[in-house]
Amino acid sequence: MTTIKHVSPAVALLVLATTFVAHSDTAFYNIKGYTSTNGGMQSFSVLVFDDAGRVLATGDDTLLTSFPDAALLNGHGHAVLPGLTDAHGHVVSLGTLRSNLDLAGSPSIAAAVGQIEAYAASKPRTRWILGRGWNQVLWPVQEYPRAAHIDAVVSDRPVWLRRVDGHAGWANSVALGLAGIDDDTADPVGGKIIRDENGHATGVLIDRAMRLIASKVPVTNKNEMRAAIHSAVDALIAEGITSVHDAGINLMNAEVYLSMADNNELDMRIYAMIGGAGAVLDAIGQPIREYGNDRLEIASVKIYSDGALGSWGAAMLEPYSDDAENRGLPFWTQPELDQQVAKANDMGFQVGIHAIGDRGNRMALNSFAKAQGGIPSPLRNRVEHAQIIAMADIPRFAELGVIASMQATHATSDKNMAEDRVGPDRILGGYAWRRLLNSGAVLANGSDFPVELSNPFHGLYAAVTRQGRDGEPEGGWYAEQALTRSEALHSFTLAAAYAANQDDRLGSLEPGKWADFIVIDRDYFEIPTSEIDDIKVLQTWVSGELVFDAGAAE
Repeated sequence: MTTIKHVSPAVALLVLATTFVAHSDTAFYNIKGYTSTNGGMQSFSVLVFDDAGRVLATGDDTLLTSFPDAALLNGHGHAVLPGLTDAHGHVVSLGTLRSNLDLAGSPSIAAAVGQIEAYAASKPRTRWILGRGWNQVLWPVQEYPRAAHIDAVVSDRPVWLRRVDGHAGWANSVALGLAGIDDDTADPVGGKIIRDENGHATGVLIDRAMRLIASKVPVTNKNEMRAAIHSAVDALIAEGITSVHDAGINLMNAEVYLSMADNNELDMRIYAMIGGAGAVLDAIGQPIREYGNDRLEIASVKIYSDGALGSWGAAMLEPYSDDAENRGLPFWTQPELDQQVAKANDMGFQVGIHAIGDRGNRMALNSFAKAQGGIPSPLRNRVEHAQIIAMADIPRFAELGVIASMQATHATSDKNMAEDRVGPDRILGGYAWRRLLNSGAVLANGSDFPVELSNPFHGLYAAVTRQGRDGEPEGGWYAEQALTRSEALHSFTLAAAYAANQDDRLGSLEPGKWADFIVIDRDYFEIPTSEIDDIKVLQTWVSGELVFDAGAAE
């Protein structure tokens, strides 16, 4: 592990009274600390941890007399929070995107094509042009792009670009040809090939149809995957994220994680979800817990029930309000989904079901109800996203003990199209954080990076304000569903740890737990809400070790 042992003199943030590594205990004092606990939010000015990286105590300055031999670490009045957890992200995808084409935020089809052309020119030896991030909802004409748009600038090699939500892909004609896709190619179950008015394949594929092209993309090798993970982890710890629930890994990904944990290469904690209840689950066989000094767990299974809202793939009970012939794309029948949930749970794995539409959410809840015998399970099964929920189904989360694993920035990104998709009645069960909390459900927060930016302070801001970073709409979008600052922080810390069955050792700065914490440049609880998304991380500590120092990174 490339751990920073000392604070950069350039930033002069913290001052060690004596040599830090020579002491068994460390007292971090003169701080404005906050931690969520099961008893509510607590504040402290002193944090003491031992050389094993465990919290010994929190309190005020009188605590220093109880640890007279501790190394003294001066926080100079800075704010300290528990390390933040992203309860739903995609680590390899984030690392890969840092070298692939990123179309996030492209304001028009012309701008996206210009980016494709420039990227291709900069990568003349790249066999495939790969990337993601386009979103037709942001374009003046909100229509899907076509292969012809890419063909005009890249026709010598395949191009494959995933939509921002990962549930649609845009290909050029070379890629379509390699996949054998023509006008006669049938739509696969759970997928759709977008066609024009004459029945011609346009170049956009939805959900399971994406596999037709994805299967032709050269497979990432272990060295490339390892490099992508390192790149992602470096970015995440710089944003104050000390733990990620990695939502959907394959067998190679699991092997690389295990190797990295063996070699002490993970500067953060990974709680990995196996992608599907098939061959990868069979190969791993049983949950892997607290591996590599508690840096890695593979104890959950991710299953899809449907697609995404932006690409009309989310499974709905009734037709879309803006597409009367379409109810979305369920990935499985109810019995098929039931069987997969039962298999994973019976093997001791938690299950997280991706569910966006109200039908997708109902199917997920039905499967959990059947597998759990209608009562909560100690495995703490989860619904990932839980975006559009039928009002009658909201109480079922608490009744079944099912975690609502949601992403606050999805609401503020989707607000410009979500109500168009589902109408004014169904939107009341959409992104319904307050309704879920009030019903007694546990809400874990994340970002779904790289679908959204990984910065957790963007998520905290969205959770509290229900606004985009531009401050719109004034007063917040369905503002009655907003969280308080304490609730939002809880959802990114202790509730997220609870969602991984790790709340006995993670998620709060309490005695016996890991000393995972961050130092930030302003007080989260005292600044105006408009500044929450501007918070910068000065330092990130994992197990009492400094793994990121903003001063050293400059």
